[in-house]
Amino acid sequence: MSTLANKFLPNPKTIAIVGCPFSGGQPKLGVDKGPIHLVEAGLIEQLQEIGWKVDFDGHHQFEEIQAAADPPIGTLRNPRLVSHVCESVASVVGGHAKNGQLPVTLGGDHSLAMGTISGTLDSYPEACVIWVDAHADINTSETTGSGNIHGMPVSFLLGLGEKFPEFAWIRPVLKPERIVYIGLRDVDAGEKRILRENKITAFSMHEVDKYGIGKVVEMALDHVNPNRDLPIHLSFDVDALDPSVAPSTGTPVRGGLTFREGHYICEAIHETGLLVALDLMEVNPSLEDPESVRQTVAVGCSLVRSALGETLL
Repeated sequence: MSTLANKFLPNPKTIAIVGCPFSGGQPKLGVDKGPIHLVEAGLIEQLQEIGWKVDFDGHHQFEEIQAAADPPIGTLRNPRLVSHVCESVASVVGGHAKNGQLPVTLGGDHSLAMGTISGTLDSYPEACVIWVDAHADINTSETTGSGNIHGMPVSFLLGLGEKFPEFAWIRPVLKPERIVYIGLRDVDAGEKRILRENKITAFSMHEVDKYGIGKVVEMALDHVNPNRDLPIHLSFDVDALDPSVAPSTGTPVRGGLTFREGHYICEAIHETGLLVALDLMEVNPSLEDPESVRQTVAVGCSLVRSALGETLL
């Protein structure tokens, strides 16, 4: 394990695993099984082996939040369910952060980031977000083509677009200069406009190809955390990786990050000593053959270990 000190966590350094078997932000079944597969693959034991104390009290259950009477609001699908679940997740993540733990949220679909990042910002108002993804997830109700909220969490966190009472709990405290993207390659036209209008820095696969992943991560950190003194929330969607690396995910897009590029991002964030929260999202064990599922789950576990200090030497 890396012996690097974390500038924000007390000793003994403790991870709180937040298992979120939730799929309501998108239509494909199975992504709610991702956290269960990650834990069953031995993730908790793996993190203990690299020196962390790990708290895990079971996966969060959302049965009490009913979606039966959840008609669309405008274009938004499952809006009340997504809002209620994300508000619950925000409370859990925020509670762990306030207790000096590092919340590791296992999704589940990426709409959950409305909750995880809200929880982080409640405890660390100055935190910046590094969002690793094939998609920008910054559609608003006006720009979305599908109505699936897993494509919208960043717009809610920034306070963009139409306001809905159901999402009034989200305080739009994330500032455009405090989020940076790495790995984008499937961005809707409306999202491109939103990124430009809000001057949000994004490094697409074009920049990864042009500069190499080491330089891209350095530039991303220079933008969002220039003095290397702000807490970092890393939100990693496994579809940022090329489908040849992580095939079992809901919206795979060719031309993604290699195995090593994905891991380098996590290693470099760990090396800052500034990581205070981590999301691993969109592992969907229902979409591929058993070997592809095993491969995707193994990569997910490996990314988490890298972000938390596992080194090659």
